Amino acid sequence: MYDLVARKRALALLAQGRSLHSVSKETGISRSAIREWRVRLEPLARSSTECSRCAGEPRPPADPAAYAYLLGLYLGDGCVSPDPHGGFVLRIACADAWPGLIAACRTAVAGAGVGNSVCLVRKQGCVMVSSYSRHWPCLFPQHGPGKKHDRRIVLEAWQQEIVDAHPWEFLRGLFHSDGCRITNWATRLVGGVRKRYEYPRYFFTNTSADIVRLCTDTLDAVGVAWKRARHGPRAQNVSVARRASVALMDLYVGPKY
Repeated sequence: MYDLVARKRALALLAQGRSLHSVSKETGISRSAIREWRVRLEPLARSSTECSRCAGEPRPPADPAAYAYLLGLYLGDGCVSPDPHGGFVLRIACADAWPGLIAACRTAVAGAGVGNSVCLVRKQGCVMVSSYSRHWPCLFPQHGPGKKHDRRIVLEAWQQEIVDAHPWEFLRGLFHSDGCRITNWATRLVGGVRKRYEYPRYFFTNTSADIVRLCTDTLDAVGVAWKRARHGPRAQNVSVARRASVALMDLYVGPKY
């Protein structure tokens, strides 16, 4: 076990631009321990950054559009978990197949305005974009024990105002986490000959009826036609297939990349 002085010294050396290897060699502390402290303790050293929701007069995040996107990602593939050091860790799972999504997610987390650093934790087939802060529950009051689909998910008034002002960013976050853009196909008779034709389609899938409702309400608000697709045993699927609506989605949401 290392005391707080040793931890702060290691972090101070990192802040000078030193590598994990050199700091480990000088202090005798393992690289894995120093890496963990950087994720968990560095934000505490910069805790002077004021949380927009903890201010004397609570206000929206500094970049509401980026927050709307991050909110969609969180509702789809994110969680906020208590940390042994008294704070919270935000984790958002991003598949390895979409490096552009990982970069966009990292940028959104870093811009959340709570003075935190962001790290990428490699898992099998995915990356956990992770960040420590005491203020994540302020920005995501939907957090709680257990899975999201087992509890009620409702936006607070200030969150709904942001979604109303930036609906496409919110939808982009939802579809980039729990959605996809695919090419569908079907056949039909043309002049007595059966021909195959293809068309693009968006899907959103989630096991929480509340989160699906947030998605469909926002689709309604921006004029995107949708319908419920075939459900799985637990998940609910939403489909966007009409040409004009797909064109809107392509313009403002787009596929993962």
